[in-house]
Amino acid sequence: MRERQHLEKSISAISSIENELADNLGLIELGEEEGDDGVVNEAEGALGKLHADLGRRQVAALLSGEADGNDAYLEVHAGAGGTESQDWASMLLRMYVRWAEKNGYKVEVQHETPGEEAGIKGATILVKGENAYGWLKTESGVHRLVRISPFDSNARRHTSFSSVWVYPEIDDNIDIDIQDKDIRIDTFRSSGAGGQHVNTTDSAVRITHLPTGIVVTSSEKSQHQNRANAMRALRARLYDLEMKKRQESIQAEHEAKTEIGWGHQIRSYVLQPYQLVKDLRTGIENTSPDNVLDGDLNGFMEAALAHQVEGSEGVVEDVE
Repeated sequence: MRERQHLEKSISAISSIENELADNLGLIELGEEEGDDGVVNEAEGALGKLHADLGRRQVAALLSGEADGNDAYLEVHAGAGGTESQDWASMLLRMYVRWAEKNGYKVEVQHETPGEEAGIKGATILVKGENAYGWLKTESGVHRLVRISPFDSNARRHTSFSSVWVYPEIDDNIDIDIQDKDIRIDTFRSSGAGGQHVNTTDSAVRITHLPTGIVVTSSEKSQHQNRANAMRALRARLYDLEMKKRQESIQAEHEAKTEIGWGHQIRSYVLQPYQLVKDLRTGIENTSPDNVLDGDLNGFMEAALAHQVEGSEGVVEDVE
């Protein structure tokens, strides 16, 4: 049903573009015949907007992978560095939540582990909507932050690392065989900042897939719901693992699983001494880090998708 709706929407969009193109070309011709510059200018402006829309649709056409149309799980993990890296992980999590909200996606928090003093040690969210995985998949990797630390009384510049890993939620009609003997299910009390939302029973669920070592966690209020959430996440992880085995040329998975530190980052976010966000795979830059951290990621995603499809090689020089 989702594929059918996607195809119907695409066909309708193409028909709309064709009609709009014909209408505006007709207006330009009519305006030129009657010497009406206002009509010509208005139609040319509409054609400019149509051209931009075609550019966006061209990028969307790159989302042709088997799971690109699916919902996506996104995990954020703080690297070494204690409070500084944990704060950076929370900033990244907020960035992706803001991106999702701006682009019409729904976000469900599956699990979150708070840091000792600030930020988070790690978190998992489910981003729900058309092509969520297709857009987010190129975000997997290590993200580097350079800034004057708000936690350093001497106001020194710090470099922090956190990793992002994205994998698709799989459809129910895809059969993933998980044997009971291959999993270990643990229940525990969810940790939090305190107050009325702290669980008073051991309702959080952790499932470990013994053959692969994959661990998934859900810590909402209901243990039954947590088990269902964790099993869905495990099926998605196993599916993703198999897909990555078939597609070893894709770099995102490799980078996401390497050490969270120097030499493995896909993007640098520099807040001091200058303002710059640079993608190290494509060379795309943005001189407004505040906008990027508020969810302005489409330019980076579009370039990374094109880069991935074209199979470009080479390393973009890092920013200092």
